[in-house]
Parts: sequence; structure tokens; C-alpha cells
Amino acid sequence: MRTTTLRLGACIMGAGIGIFAPLATGSADDDASPIFGISLPAGYREWQLIGVAHEAGKLNDLRAILGNDIAVKAYRDGTRPFPDGAIIARLAWEYVSSAENDAVFGQAQSFVPGSPTNVQFSVKDSKKFADTGGWGYGQFEGGKPNRSEVLMNTCAPCHAAVSSTNDFVFTRYAP
Repeated sequence: MRTTTLRLGACIMGAGIGIFAPLATGSADDDASPIFGISLPAGYREWQLIGVAHEAGKLNDLRAILGNDIAVKAYRDGTRPFPDGAIIARLAWEYVSSAENDAVFGQAQSFVPGSPTNVQFSVKDSKKFADTGGWGYGQFEGGKPNRSEVLMNTCAPCHAAVSSTNDFVFTRYAP
């Protein structure tokens, strides 16, 4: 009886280890962007709107820029540099004409979000990301991190263009 109980216990423990081992062995890395290790923040789609943008050229997309509570407070108060813990999200969609709306207006004039393209994050941590102006970056497509280190290495140099005017952040607050 005791042997049966020990075997049953070992089987249950083994199954438990088999189930939880993948969670403990690098799943965070699997969900994080390269170089900066940024993961999708929980609940980011409920964050407050900071602004919207249309990026023309090759990207030709519509963007909604959202912020966590720390980022939004910094925007509203005009706090620069942004405090550690600020996170800014940029959600992007294809920029497409709306046939339905244009039919109502009688001409092509209405553009709406099409298919989603990606989500990008800027995370402020002045110690962890000291080499990149205090900001870490992540890009996700279909909920998965873009694994291109070449792409991720372009983030900080691009944002450096606005380092002195807005703490490496392009978006202005649109109250």
C-alpha cells in the first residue's frame, strides 16, 4: 500500500513538474523582445490615449499612442525627463480608404484603420537602459515579439533625434 502511494505521489509530482517546467524555463524570454527584454504589458489596451498619428511614406499607417498612468501623468504635468516606470505604447494599423464612408460623402475622403501592423513599446528605466537614454524598446506583431535584433538596434538611434527636446519621445500630448 505504501509503495503504491509513493508511486502515485511520484507520478503526480512528475506530471506537475512537466506541466510547470516550461513556465519556469525562459517563457519570459520567449515573450520578450531581443536586446531590451520588453514584454507585452498586461492591460495596455485599456491605457489612456495620449495622441494619434498618421505616418505617411513606406509605413502609411494610423497610430494610437497610449500611456500607462505614469506616462500620462508626466505628459499632463509636462514632466521631462519622463520618470522611471513610464511606458508608452504605439498601436498601428494600415491606413485604408473607407468605401462605406466615401459613398456617403460622395468622394474619397475618409480613411480608417485597416489590418493591424504592430505594437511598439517604450519603457523608461534610467538605470537598466542607461546606454539608450533611459529607454528600452519592444515591437510585437500578432502578439509575438519581433525577433530582429537589426530592427531593435534602430530604435534608440532614431529616438535620439528628439533626445534634447522631448526625452527621446516623438509623441506630443493631445489633451
